[in-house]
Amino acid sequence: MLVSATEMLKKARDGKYAVGQFNINNLEWTKAILLTAQECNSPVILGVSEGAGKYMTGFETVAAMVAAMDKSLGITVPVALHLDHGSYEGCYKCIKAGFTSIMFDGSHFPIEENVAKTTELVNVAHNLGLSIEAEVGSIGGEEDGVVGAGECADPNECKMIADLGVDFLAAGIGNIHGKYPANWAGLSFETLAAVNEKVGEMPLVLHGGTGIPDDMIKKAISLGVAKINVNTECQLSFQEATREYIEAGKDQQGKGFDPRKLLNPGFEAIKAKVKEKMELFGSVDKA
Repeated sequence: MLVSATEMLKKARDGKYAVGQFNINNLEWTKAILLTAQECNSPVILGVSEGAGKYMTGFETVAAMVAAMDKSLGITVPVALHLDHGSYEGCYKCIKAGFTSIMFDGSHFPIEENVAKTTELVNVAHNLGLSIEAEVGSIGGEEDGVVGAGECADPNECKMIADLGVDFLAAGIGNIHGKYPANWAGLSFETLAAVNEKVGEMPLVLHGGTGIPDDMIKKAISLGVAKINVNTECQLSFQEATREYIEAGKDQQGKGFDPRKLLNPGFEAIKAKVKEKMELFGSVDKA
């Protein structure tokens, strides 16, 4: 059931659990995540970066695939189709394509420009019934050309953006896209607590969910995080299962080279990883 992310994240914030955003890259990813959400009776957010959207031939293709698959699979749990780290132009493309939620990442702009562009997009999104996420501070590492040094957000700037009427807010707290380095200092819970105090009941978002220890995840949820993004961990699970299948020579047995057979181990690995994360985040049976 395609919906905006507003209500599912309000419920998560109030219920002290988090909804997972799992990024999709193709049909297998989408099908695996939707089926797992249905099996776990969990709300879910399908994240699409601008790079992934381009890879899948455009946001209209993505929106059509997700809508058709949601219907064909008989999905009844709440599903939001969300633009991840969207540019100003990308937000408008996703709105036009039929996404139910967008993220405008204006964190690299001066705060005045971030405020101005976010204000405009909040009005457009809400007039159409879409939810909108904004960002303050930056997420470390690189994702589809979006590079951040991992600066912690200014709680006062977070309040400025939250007051614009966004539905949920990503605040940099030392989190990183991709694999975390051995010398990672960990999440800044001092920053998160300060942001949480400033923004009141606003659901907060934790990007770079791959590799964060479980105890840190649970503490972040207790401090207002209601949405956690996972991408790299699914990619690693898919890659490892596919490699094992090929190195075992299973692609050489019978019709093991059939792409449906070749991709199935990775598909099952994603399902297992998504279920594991939904259990950790506490969203099972919360649909």
